[in-house]
Amino acid sequence: MTTKPKDKVQIFDTTLRDGEQAPGIALDPDQKVEIAHQLARLGVDVIEAGFPVSSPGDFEAVRRIATEVEGPVIAALARADEGDIDRAWQALQYANRSRIHIFLATSPIHMEHKLRMSSEEVLTTVKRSVARAAEHTAVEYSPEDATRSDPDFVIAVCLAAVEAGATTINIPDTVGYATPYEYSKLIDQVVTQVKAGSEEVVISTHCHNDLGLAVANSLAAVHAGARQVEGAINGIGERAGNTSTEEIIMALKVRQDVFGVEMGVVTEEIYESSRLVSERTGYPVQFNKAVVGRNAFAHESGIHQHGVLRHRETYEIMDPTSVGLAGSSLVMGKHSGRAALRHALDRLGVELRNGAFDEAFMRMKRVADRSGEVADGQLRAIVDEVLAGVEILDDVTDSFR
Repeated sequence: MTTKPKDKVQIFDTTLRDGEQAPGIALDPDQKVEIAHQLARLGVDVIEAGFPVSSPGDFEAVRRIATEVEGPVIAALARADEGDIDRAWQALQYANRSRIHIFLATSPIHMEHKLRMSSEEVLTTVKRSVARAAEHTAVEYSPEDATRSDPDFVIAVCLAAVEAGATTINIPDTVGYATPYEYSKLIDQVVTQVKAGSEEVVISTHCHNDLGLAVANSLAAVHAGARQVEGAINGIGERAGNTSTEEIIMALKVRQDVFGVEMGVVTEEIYESSRLVSERTGYPVQFNKAVVGRNAFAHESGIHQHGVLRHRETYEIMDPTSVGLAGSSLVMGKHSGRAALRHALDRLGVELRNGAFDEAFMRMKRVADRSGEVADGQLRAIVDEVLAGVEILDDVTDSFR
């Protein structure tokens, strides 16, 4: 009996394009190249390196990434405009594998107020621009603001894009408007009606986090048949940000039982990718951020600490080493229990017995009430105080002299 191979989900990382559009971020070409090399080590399938027509610096960054970074497909964004497309190709032409990513909106509000184009004009423009880009390289097309568009019109425009040469169709939830049910329903329609009969065509997701649903929507889309997910490291991007690349990767990995798909990523490079992007952009990672936040594998509650000490999986669904961390962290605080204190003292090479341990535990609690977290230096000070003021067995005392 042969096992059917799992579908592969491609990871399309747009940290260097949509991620950089977050207010206050301006990466220079050297920084972009540095991050692109790290994304290649992470093993993402596609790096969207920038929007070449937007500035000379962005053009140079895309050109250098296309020239210097090996492994992933290197993509560049372009409006449905001949000048944009040709400029993107000038930057991409030396890449081993490249892609031009064209977008043109399909929602009534965008067509009326931003584009000032009719539905027929949008359809014609998409056909012409995709065909132009396809003369150069592989093409991805995005109907911007798809989730506020007429689904039938989205289907018609995507079919026209495929006919003109697009091999990836991306469905953007541009303003983070959709719910998982709505988005999966739209993706299902696109998979059924656009991908049908063409194995070459990949349906992609691109979700924003305005309602905090970017990752949930993207995962719902994978359920519905999407096989590329677009995101940014640490979820950075316009307004509330993009789908978080690392959260998608770990959700698909941890819940193989639900999604049953494969990826080509090296998850152990996740933490380094997050750290580098945070440092270069100046955007800190919130403490409770999933997967890469400071507290993602930290435990303070005594009940949780005791469980983790007995068996890590009692309170951790991911192995910290799988994302590039050294291990879990047991934080000493007001909620910590005796098991955690004993573990912390063992780690520091300290042994306290009987009344000395009880006294240290109570002093630790008092310090934690004032300062929140009790650092190793504070623990050592507590031990010194206890040993100086509590009569304990000579052999224990001797071990600290």
